[in-house]
Amino acid sequence: MRGTWGRGRRMLAAALLAAGLQAAPAAAGWDQRDNAALIRSIVPSVVNITARAEIAAPKPATEEAGETEQASLVRVNAGSGFVIDPSGLIITNWHVVDAAFEIIVTLSDGSRFPAEIAAAARVVDLALLRVKVDHPLPAIRWGDSSKVQVGDPVLAVGNALGVGLSVSGGIVSALNRNIGDTPVDDFIQTDAAINHGNSGGPLFNADGEVIGVNTALISPTAANAGLGFAMPSNDVRFVVDNLMRPGGYARPGWLGVTLQPVTPELAEASGFPDTDGSIVAGILDPSPAMAAGLQPGDVILTVNGEAPSDERSLLRLTTVMRPGTVVTLGIRRVAQRMEVKVTLGSWPRMLWERNAAPPPQATAHRKIPANLGLSVVPLPDDLRAQCGVQRKTGGVLITAIAAHTDAARRGLVPGDILLQMGRTDIATQNDLQAAIDRARAEGHRYGAFLMVPGKPPESPMKFPGPKWVTLEIDHE
Repeated sequence: MRGTWGRGRRMLAAALLAAGLQAAPAAAGWDQRDNAALIRSIVPSVVNITARAEIAAPKPATEEAGETEQASLVRVNAGSGFVIDPSGLIITNWHVVDAAFEIIVTLSDGSRFPAEIAAAARVVDLALLRVKVDHPLPAIRWGDSSKVQVGDPVLAVGNALGVGLSVSGGIVSALNRNIGDTPVDDFIQTDAAINHGNSGGPLFNADGEVIGVNTALISPTAANAGLGFAMPSNDVRFVVDNLMRPGGYARPGWLGVTLQPVTPELAEASGFPDTDGSIVAGILDPSPAMAAGLQPGDVILTVNGEAPSDERSLLRLTTVMRPGTVVTLGIRRVAQRMEVKVTLGSWPRMLWERNAAPPPQATAHRKIPANLGLSVVPLPDDLRAQCGVQRKTGGVLITAIAAHTDAARRGLVPGDILLQMGRTDIATQNDLQAAIDRARAEGHRYGAFLMVPGKPPESPMKFPGPKWVTLEIDHE
């Protein structure tokens, strides 16, 4: 559930956030009073996540490559997470914090903490964050996702559309959904409203237990269409337990094969009597499957006597087993049925690092020019009239912002208007520089700027109105 929001939309989000927690009507069959009490008990364990990542800005067509420094923009991801340990461990989706140089976690009481990535498994889109707190945080209770049934009532909690913690209610619509998100998709589908920003948030059952991690949505538009998907809690717990071990990487049981379903066409072409099982398409060398003598074209029918529903189910059965476990595979080779014993290996660290391990946490290119990277001109009279700024209050129009500066990181863009720095009106570039120099001489690390965001092209509003922003002006 990735997405970014324009400035006008952020203003809308701020207004909605000021209205407080938005709770959807209780799911059918729930007592309203019990539902309200349940929501109050679970919300404190859910957090909002804001992640900032640098992305390369496109170069003008006329600019020669290498002539100037590559500019950058800052992408702001709004996501969700939940506390799994009172010491400050939080689960979210990897795509929420991917490439982030700054991660801020906001608790339900409004307190904010910087977070770092403790470990991650990007192949299954999960990340484990850590915040340093001086008091225990309220942690969730895990539920057993294997007991979830279609029709069960559920609550989705998270930072929907970036407006703040929101609650939506619904039911489990389907189980074992494959949406092509991970190699072992087994999503819980729900009609509880899940939107961009809900990523990484919890899906609760009627007992207030987490049975899933809200991860994806399918919609013909950018908003919820009743098709939301959550990773089952049992799968998440398996990954998290592995990530919390020394070394911080998952150690699932490993066969070393590539599988695909047996389609009717493939069955007919191969002379199979039915479409049962999963056919082996590839075998890594070396691997447990190679050592056991499996061959491309073998059809795996059972694992320890259990018939998996599909190739994803088969992989899940083996990945949750400990390396070193001996499993019996029932296979069909041409027209012959046989059993093959395989000693599961551990997912090789090399494969983990290449395919699943997250890169080191990003750090922003950081520089503080004398003018903070801000190029400004006196505010033109036509813009002054449009945004309602009186001439006596000054005002300058930002025409350019240098890459890798705090102004760029915090989302200022050309077209924004600066009115004051502190109590000082700004009417020219010299006024701005003098105010910055004075603040530095006084020993301030940050400067407070009163600004008017430029009008977004898609916004019906003329200008959203003034607000204060802080920019770093000197290193410690």
